[in-house]
Amino acid sequence: MRGQLKPGEQMRLRPMSARFGISPTPMREALLRLVFERALVLDGRGTVTVPQLTVAQLLEIRAIRVDLEGNTAEAAATLATPEQIDALTGVHDQIMACHKTGDFSRAIDLNTQFHLDLCRLGAMPITYELVENLWVRCGPILSHLYDSGIPDDWSPHPHTRVIDALNRRDGPAARNSLCQDIIEGGKGLLDHVRRG
Repeated sequence: MRGQLKPGEQMRLRPMSARFGISPTPMREALLRLVFERALVLDGRGTVTVPQLTVAQLLEIRAIRVDLEGNTAEAAATLATPEQIDALTGVHDQIMACHKTGDFSRAIDLNTQFHLDLCRLGAMPITYELVENLWVRCGPILSHLYDSGIPDDWSPHPHTRVIDALNRRDGPAARNSLCQDIIEGGKGLLDHVRRG
């Protein structure tokens, strides 16, 4: 989910076990679980590999995210406390600071946190699990989020619009702003996959 594994990268059991400081048995179980969840793939030789996303897959994931995350954003508008909204604002402010310093790796992590934190505020735990799985499936390409540039020319940024909608308890506005962020903010990912 953090974009540290690249498409096509092989997940060799022993080096991965050493990397995480665990024995091969739990590492094998973890890798197979990720294969089951389609976050990784198992090739004909039994090698676990980070998958390549196709344009069709990314567009489908984006459409599902728009629906599911839109639902949770709308629900969050009626459920989020002022303290939770302030915490979400703090995450967004950190993203903007990373844009100014060029720390795009950290900005990507914080953007993921913003979306998942917002999803949690909707208090839909099953939906949250589905959304988290979609983010895991996109993890290998997240490092390309800013390939189309920094969308700071939005006035205001969709995250700010989401936060304003949460403060106003306006569910439809929270949904619409989040959907705009997913579609327009993800152009770099789509451009990257299209280039193949």
